[in-house]
Amino acid sequence: MADTPPDRLSLNPRSPFFDGELLRRGVGIRFKGKERSDVEEYSISEGWIRVAAGRSVDRFGQPMTIKLKGEVEPFFQDSKTAEEAEEAEAEEGGEA
Repeated sequence: MADTPPDRLSLNPRSPFFDGELLRRGVGIRFKGKERSDVEEYSISEGWIRVAAGRSVDRFGQPMTIKLKGEVEPFFQDSKTAEEAEEAEAEEGGEA
């Protein structure tokens, strides 16, 4: 697995850009130099993020989103892969 997040990623399982493996690893977003925790989807090459528009939902119960344009910098919140994290947890559990 690469140490760089993909160009586009979504939290919505219906999206073709959803990747559960990467999301379990933890992906953070810096948008215009500030860290954001409310990002639903992002695209580096197109320079935008999607965030929920308050509490409003569409007719299918999905949150309404707005697209904000600017500089997008994704990063992994941990330096380990999900498999390495599971191995570390297993080792810690065995020592106790």
